[in-house]
Amino acid sequence: MPGPAPRREFALAPLTRPWFADPRHGPLPALLLLLTVNTGVIDAVSILSLGRVFVANMTGNVVFVGFAVAGAPGFSLSASLWALGGFVVGAYSGGLVANRLGQDRGKLFAITVLVEAILFAAILAVSIGSGHTLNGTENDSIAAVAALALGLQNAVVRKLAVPDLTTTVLTMTLTGIAADVTTTGRSITMARRILAVLAMLGGAIGGAALVLHAGRTAALAAALGLVVVTAAGATVAAQGHRVWHQSPVKN
Repeated sequence: MPGPAPRREFALAPLTRPWFADPRHGPLPALLLLLTVNTGVIDAVSILSLGRVFVANMTGNVVFVGFAVAGAPGFSLSASLWALGGFVVGAYSGGLVANRLGQDRGKLFAITVLVEAILFAAILAVSIGSGHTLNGTENDSIAAVAALALGLQNAVVRKLAVPDLTTTVLTMTLTGIAADVTTTGRSITMARRILAVLAMLGGAIGGAALVLHAGRTAALAAALGLVVVTAAGATVAAQGHRVWHQSPVKN
């Protein structure tokens, strides 16, 4: 009589292990993908609700500053400048935190995302209190605080050094997909790049749909939810002493 059929989770383990139990990065790849989704959501809010301003992609934001200075209609110079300033302050703060806690990547990431959740909660509170229409101060405040949170995130993710998961910029990721499509011998590398692109695309679609059909506050609530889930996962992952908590080893 044949024995019982093998359980399905064993068949899936090789697929999930690189995302949740990578020997070098632990669950960081999966958690960073959530933050990549959130980047799509929050940039959808900023572009569609705050006067065409990026709060995560500073390359685009610098270009938008140029458009606004040139007098192109529909671009908010003040929001773009506040976002740029907030991002720089956030990145500077993230650098300080990374230098202090960088020897324990689990703790560093958990504290960073918890702070980010607090900042997003503050943004959501401002949006709820403002009602349907933001005045200039409220608009610029949301842009600045959101950019501060993303600057903090960017600096810390840079310190974490998980390949192809920057969470906010996809230029080099797309370059890697195209340039290495015939040469890479590591399927997980290509999968990581493709999933990063899809994650941000999905976040942008979802964020735009929420802004257009449910409003700015609903999209910000979704962004906060993603950060809270990430913070919860990061807090659990930071417990104990794991190999991946230590300074990363290059691939």
